[in-house]
Amino acid sequence: MSYVILDLEWNSAYSYKLKRFVNEIIEFGAVRLDDELNIESAFSSLVKPKIGRKLNGKVRQLTKISITELKQDGVSFLTAAEKFAEFLGDSTVLTWGTSDIHALIENYSFFTGDYHIPFLKSYCDLQEYCERALDRYDEGNQMGLGACAELLGVSFSEEEQHRAFADAYLSLKCLKAVENRSPLESSILKADCEEFYERMTFKNHFITDLADPEVDRNELKFCCDRCGNPMRRVKKWRLHNKSFSSDFSCKSCSRKFTGRVAFKKRYEGVKVTRKIIEIVPKKKKAPPLAEQETVRTD
Repeated sequence: MSYVILDLEWNSAYSYKLKRFVNEIIEFGAVRLDDELNIESAFSSLVKPKIGRKLNGKVRQLTKISITELKQDGVSFLTAAEKFAEFLGDSTVLTWGTSDIHALIENYSFFTGDYHIPFLKSYCDLQEYCERALDRYDEGNQMGLGACAELLGVSFSEEEQHRAFADAYLSLKCLKAVENRSPLESSILKADCEEFYERMTFKNHFITDLADPEVDRNELKFCCDRCGNPMRRVKKWRLHNKSFSSDFSCKSCSRKFTGRVAFKKRYEGVKVTRKIIEIVPKKKKAPPLAEQETVRTD
């Protein structure tokens, strides 16, 4: 099996056609690997923007790409995609995180009217693969490419980051550093099916209505962490920062705490996060000293 690590750079551009911002791809960068993860060849292409007329300042600063360079040396998105398809062949696409695949789907949909990518047959999220191999997987706190490289002791240049080819090559270094810890094949998804696109385009979101049928009411119950007995809710549920919270009291040991529950809807189902915060009684302020009247005698 062969692999292609793909990295994309894009610019946030406003589309008057869609009346929203689009992450317009401005650069492709990729390396093709054999089944032993040795580099066979490389691919790089600038893309001439059609949606945005200028580059976001942050994009210019990070990539060091100018709009003039894109107009002079870039090709159309469909031309770049066609060339990449030839380079890819039947290889599995690997990207650091799913944001590149999201951008690719978004651009392909914008320019063709169809979000299905004909040359994408199989796919692997290298970010999740490396996090799991390092036992650092946390959906709420994903590891950046640079952070992963530092953790693994992989050398890289800060100046070279945020260019497509350089990031693809750094992703390869991280992959090689962990590939003996977990089989890569177990993380590969079949991409030429509707289920893949449903998964990739699904928008994770927090459930903010307790009446939602996907809310498991049992998750709203708490037991005392001291005596193990069920606790009684003493206040109404309130929504704050996308999580529900209420105060609880234990009849057995008088323990009191605030319980917080968040329900996050993902493609795989609802992820529930629970937390307790002990309620510490406020110390009573000491009463002010009584004023004393001083009588002066001469």
